[in-house]
Amino acid sequence: MKKAWIRYCACFALLGVLLAALLVWNINAGSVAFSPGEIFYTLLHPSGGGIIWGIRLPRVLAAAVLGGALSVSGFLLQTFFANPIAGPFVLGISSGAKLAVSITMILLLSRGVTAGSMGLIAAAFAGSMLSMGFILLLSRRVKQMSMLVVGGVMIGHICSAITDFLITFADDSNIVNLHNWSLGSFSGTSWDNVKVMSGVVFTALALAFLLSKPIGAYQMGEVYAQSMGVNIKRFRVELILLSSILSACVTAFAGPVSFVGIAVPHMIKSMFRTAKPLVALPACFLGGAVFCLFCDLIARTAFAPTDMNISSVTAVFGAPVVIYLMASRRGGRMKEGA
Repeated sequence: MKKAWIRYCACFALLGVLLAALLVWNINAGSVAFSPGEIFYTLLHPSGGGIIWGIRLPRVLAAAVLGGALSVSGFLLQTFFANPIAGPFVLGISSGAKLAVSITMILLLSRGVTAGSMGLIAAAFAGSMLSMGFILLLSRRVKQMSMLVVGGVMIGHICSAITDFLITFADDSNIVNLHNWSLGSFSGTSWDNVKVMSGVVFTALALAFLLSKPIGAYQMGEVYAQSMGVNIKRFRVELILLSSILSACVTAFAGPVSFVGIAVPHMIKSMFRTAKPLVALPACFLGGAVFCLFCDLIARTAFAPTDMNISSVTAVFGAPVVIYLMASRRGGRMKEGA
């Protein structure tokens, strides 16, 4: 037990150092460079404007918060489905949110109305729940998890196809907004956006912490969870709602972001050698923040001054991680409560 806690502390310290380093690096990266002293001075004496405070810092914080949210959402979904490749992007949940937000943006922009942050989150949540509803209905007929994941992928493709159809026939003025958003990016984030997304994400994360005990019991199996007094039906609803809110918030503000919800929880479980929710939840949040900050740095600087879409970069780094972890698993799946 002592060795385990030493490992936990060392891993959290490493994630903290990486997070701090990437925060400074991301703020400094760009056409205008700043020294660390200038960055810290600006952070301590905000003027409400300037490149650092007005443009770079909101984007950096958005990448960290939304990356953490996507990773935690993936962890919750992997727990719910007891499937290592379950995630909001693979199961089509992000695609459902993307479709709902696209419809909302087209309807509002065609009337000259700008969609608010909470409106986009509500639309994305509705789309997420619709996709999740189809997956749950499918799960009643399909008992094999592999086939259920395939069904989720198909639902995602259908939602993406409908979204592309809508974008194709949207007004020219709407196409630019929808096309840029649908590629996935943390750019253009305002402080108001950061406040809203932080409120939603950290509230959902706190609620997930309150479910740590039933999550730990559920990881040991439904029968064990029921013997521990867990209301399985209510617990599943709570897990679905929290994971959908987190993934919907990401889609509403940054568009669809791939592979973070699958790759990061795997890396965290391998790094910490445990899936205990009290350890895994904060670790997944920090890991997702580090991963997305790193990928956003690549997206901004690889072909500067052109920004790459964030999903392209997360796929490049996330997909090989998933393939490696799947190929290197020994003796079946890792004991979740280890």
